[in-house]
Amino acid sequence: MAKNKAQPAMSRALVRRETISGYIFMIPSLIFFVGFVIIPMISCIYTSFFDANLTANGQDTFIGFGNYVELFQDEIFRKALLNTFIIVVVSVPITCVFSLWVSSVIYKLRGPLLSAFRCIFYLPVVTGSVAVTVVWKWIYNYRTGVLNGVLTSLGIIDSNINWLGNPNTALACIIVILLTTSVGQPIVLYVSALGNVDNTLVEAAQVDGATDLQVFWRIKCPQMMPTTLYILVITTINSFQCFALIQLLTSGGPTNSTNTVMYYIYYTAFKLYRLGYGNAMGVILAIFIALLSALQFRLAKER
Repeated sequence: MAKNKAQPAMSRALVRRETISGYIFMIPSLIFFVGFVIIPMISCIYTSFFDANLTANGQDTFIGFGNYVELFQDEIFRKALLNTFIIVVVSVPITCVFSLWVSSVIYKLRGPLLSAFRCIFYLPVVTGSVAVTVVWKWIYNYRTGVLNGVLTSLGIIDSNINWLGNPNTALACIIVILLTTSVGQPIVLYVSALGNVDNTLVEAAQVDGATDLQVFWRIKCPQMMPTTLYILVITTINSFQCFALIQLLTSGGPTNSTNTVMYYIYYTAFKLYRLGYGNAMGVILAIFIALLSALQFRLAKER
């Protein structure tokens, strides 16, 4: 009996020591998380209730929900919010579907050929956003751009198109660039997820006469749902935070046709020096991202 009582006591002591050791190893990450995530987040929410600015002689004045009231009366913010939702609604489904299709095709390859395709698709992810943007700026160039040159030589267009200077085409061009830089990581993740599918279930379904489409939809897709959920959430957040492309290519123009919430936050806070107003936009954007992510978790859980 004494031995049996001693074993639980030793187990509890061991668990306590392991827990303490775990927290000790977590301290550096916790310090970084608190210092660079939690505190700035609280500061952002706090400052959003003030008429705060970045000028040398500026004084913060408490205005309550004044920034939020002004926000939804701001036509530029409403336009930026609409553009942001268009980017999310268009880019996220296309990214997921295209990545799943490509990964299901290249997964059948083996050896160096599979690795080569994974490298090709992942290359834009690890390439700097500035370098990618410079390449696409050259492609879209009004006078010497590759896109105009190819379309003109094929007879599709009669004269050069100012892709980034036309309000009707500028946002679509931004979405195309975003798609090319967003599909690399989902493809790599889906290839790995396909490798973890239980082949015994696939073989059993094939023996029962299931078609390739039925096997893919009924067996493979449910087993890849955690990966799909991760890709949906990450792609949605990245689309909401589209900034570098806008800043380097169009600066929100022409006529705010490519303006997004992230760029408008930057412009308001660091160009107009209205820090409180910019922080209010940041809070609204965070709320939208949280609600949409929660909806995706709910739908994925039901699926």
